[in-house]
Amino acid sequence: MKLSYDAELNVAYIRLHDRKSRDVETISVSEDLNIDIAPDGTVYGIELLDAKRQLFSKDHGKLVLEDENSGKVRSVKLA
Repeated sequence: MKLSYDAELNVAYIRLHDRKSRDVETISVSEDLNIDIAPDGTVYGIELLDAKRQLFSKDHGKLVLEDENSGKVRSVKLA
């Protein structure tokens, strides 16, 4: 998984899988959220528009990773 952010466009992309095909459908979930999905149902990635508002507000610019089984929490400050 890779999280990338383009500050100039204010767009973030969470890549879950590398694209193996150009035959990808982009589903617009809302005004600020798109999902790229393959014909077999594999989700390639999630695009966040107006990303700064979505990523930096709640957790103050940190990516929070939580292991629900162990309860361990780690956070990484986003640039």
